[in-house]
Amino acid sequence: MSTPLTLRHASLRCDICPALGGSIAGLWWRDLPVMRSTPGAELTGVRQSASFPLVPFSNRIGNGQLQWAGTSHPLVQNFEPEPHTIHGIGWERPWAVLESTENSALLAMEHRADSAWPFDFDCSQTFRLGEGTLDLGLSVTNQSAHPAPVGLGWHPYFVKRAGATVQFAASGRWEMGSDKLPTHRALHAGLNQGIDSLTVDHCFDGWEGALHLRDSEMHITVRSALSRLVVFTTPERDNIAVEPVSHINNALNLMASTGASAESLGVVVLQPGETLSCSMQVAVEKTV
Repeated sequence: MSTPLTLRHASLRCDICPALGGSIAGLWWRDLPVMRSTPGAELTGVRQSASFPLVPFSNRIGNGQLQWAGTSHPLVQNFEPEPHTIHGIGWERPWAVLESTENSALLAMEHRADSAWPFDFDCSQTFRLGEGTLDLGLSVTNQSAHPAPVGLGWHPYFVKRAGATVQFAASGRWEMGSDKLPTHRALHAGLNQGIDSLTVDHCFDGWEGALHLRDSEMHITVRSALSRLVVFTTPERDNIAVEPVSHINNALNLMASTGASAESLGVVVLQPGETLSCSMQVAVEKTV
């Protein structure tokens, strides 16, 4: 395992574990955890991390079968006992550190087509701490000889303190079947409520690009130009997952099965050599 990176700036500290899926082990503000946080040297698995990248797709591909360009590609089922393939492959691979400073880092990963994903790509992540902010960037380039579908996003888990609230605006929500795959879109204005008793595991679209988490300690704002947002928590969990993503859950297979347009589902098709990039910011301030 490679040595974790620790970034610092003013009141923020961020531990990154390149070897564990390019994940964030922890983010602290004034020594209080912003995301669920483990010191980088103590993190042993990506699933316990504070956040990890979603590349080259987010959420689930139904039953481990990618339907693309008239062909069914069987994928590794990486989240047993579920039959689906989940969260892309970036979180399962080591990333290389290309650059690092006291408050920033650049990581990269290359993938060659295999049973986990049938298209070549390379990707990079950037991390930068500012005055009360963590700015993240994620890019993927199609290195295959054919057009390829891609999706990007992040999977951060924020600490759920007693009395916390969540607020964001959206225009729709994808309802879920018992198999955890989306069934249909319904009109939905987003959320503005307490988190203590909240049960949600949905992808919202038409997200206006800002989400606010407030508790007695801090006000966290998550911002992104991505217009889709997966939110997951239950009353039993001590965290809430807030995931800016480029496409809805199981988007590639829905496009094949329903004839829905790539644009409506958020599917991006890159020509050979083309790149898709996105960004996310986590801003932290004292609750007033």
